[in-house]
Amino acid sequence: MYNLKIRRVGNSLGVTIPKAALEELNVGEGDVLYLTSASDGFRVTPHDDVFAKGMKALEKGQRQYRNALRELAK
Repeated sequence: MYNLKIRRVGNSLGVTIPKAALEELNVGEGDVLYLTSASDGFRVTPHDDVFAKGMKALEKGQRQYRNALRELAK
């Protein structure tokens, strides 16, 4: 487990990830991380091409069927 401290970065807030955690995730500067909700809190995972392709397909479908989705949401 790693403790992360929230710090101001310009007009935003950010966290510094310890080097050991970055090595475990196999990521470095400029890489994408995903923060997802989990039953016990949140999960941070490295960029996943399969997930990214799925999200791109979802976004395309949401744009294409925007009106139908809006009607279904009523």
